[in-house]
Amino acid sequence: MLWGGHNGSLELRKAGGGAVRLRGRFPYGKKAVLSDGGRNGGRPRKEQFAPRAFSYNVEREDVDIMFLAGHRFDKPLASRAAGTLSLRDTDEALVMDATITEEVQQTTWARDFLAAFNAGLVAGLSPGFRLPPQRTVPNAEKIEQEDPGEGNAIIRTIFAALLFELSAVTKPAYPEAQIAARSWDVAQPPRKQHPALRWRL
Repeated sequence: MLWGGHNGSLELRKAGGGAVRLRGRFPYGKKAVLSDGGRNGGRPRKEQFAPRAFSYNVEREDVDIMFLAGHRFDKPLASRAAGTLSLRDTDEALVMDATITEEVQQTTWARDFLAAFNAGLVAGLSPGFRLPPQRTVPNAEKIEQEDPGEGNAIIRTIFAALLFELSAVTKPAYPEAQIAARSWDVAQPPRKQHPALRWRL
């Protein structure tokens, strides 16, 4: 599974009965800088999600999308199956509403998350996703050169992705060290992704 950052945001509201409600927004069409090219002068790399790129799983209510702390499935905060997570997809953004119940707030990870959030240390929203099989969606992504008037980066646009979770993270950006192993061949079909998990926070 892949994890994406971008400029997502979280807003916390108190609900009745002691529950805590969170609203998160993950924008479409915003470029994230994955790499500035490094000290050796390589080409910068950017990534963006096309409008409604996550729509397939979002529209399938039988898919149990979760809200997690730091992409950890052993640290769940809410989920659609539990009735504590709802998603709304628009051309501008994917909007998430999550309710952290009193019972979940008793867990160590929920207490840690809420304490960090209230301290202003965790405010980013990051999606966990996979690209669909190429035989099913052959054009799920496109890799191209940036408009010369804007720069010389290589840009990856994701048109279709299978969303499985959304996470609260400290920094909604991708660490350069983990990107070097990925293929960035311009105008070439994407290579088969390695099945191992990759962190892209």
